[in-house]
Amino acid sequence: MTKPMHKREAPRAVGVGSDKERADETAVDLIDKLGGYENMISQGAEGRVFAVTFLTKPAIVKQRFRKTYRHPTLDAKITRARLVGETRALIRARRLGVPTPSLLYVDARQNAIYMERVAGRTLKELIREGMSDEDMEEVGTQVGKHVAAMHDGGLIHGDLTTSNILVVRDEGDEPKNAAAKPRVVLIDFGLASNSIVPEDKGVDLYVLERAITVTHAAGRLFEAVMREYKKASGLWSASFNKFAEVRMRGRKRSMIG
Repeated sequence: MTKPMHKREAPRAVGVGSDKERADETAVDLIDKLGGYENMISQGAEGRVFAVTFLTKPAIVKQRFRKTYRHPTLDAKITRARLVGETRALIRARRLGVPTPSLLYVDARQNAIYMERVAGRTLKELIREGMSDEDMEEVGTQVGKHVAAMHDGGLIHGDLTTSNILVVRDEGDEPKNAAAKPRVVLIDFGLASNSIVPEDKGVDLYVLERAITVTHAAGRLFEAVMREYKKASGLWSASFNKFAEVRMRGRKRSMIG
């Protein structure tokens, strides 16, 4: 019995031509070899995420799949550009001091990025369950600091939602019976871009505000984000002004419907 076609794609090289097509036919499907297709975590419009063990380390694989409605050559170029863009954004964020998953390997043939599997929970989950005031203050402070570092370094996340912020508790680093301090990790730089334009920073902050303030109580968390952003950023004034403008436009659209 054949396995479902929607779960896997034949490895391919960017470009077309008989030599490359023959190479694709004999290429090793690394995701399959690592058992990734049997451990799919999620699937979205742009790709899917698998859990694997890579070089003895727990890892995730983010693979972008083909868009059949596009010409194959155009699709290959766009997919490759986005793969490279996400990889560079991930590396740049780490250089700016932003905690992200470690990059382990990039497979251009399968359009896949292998990253460290972070043992944390999304901020979205924690907000829905309810967070203590102390945790909201600590997590908000860290998020504000890291977003400010990205923005001052000219990097825009592009999808700064609570689903793309992981909160980790390193139990082993704390004394027995002591509550572990939460640690924030930013993930999914698939829509990241390079920009120093205050408008783009304002949009990032607005997206984050909308994601955080799904409950009234979580408003305190966003206040901590903005307070720390102001402390950590040397360019906070222009960013905040644009954030206010973007927020106003968003409210007007909501009123009009």
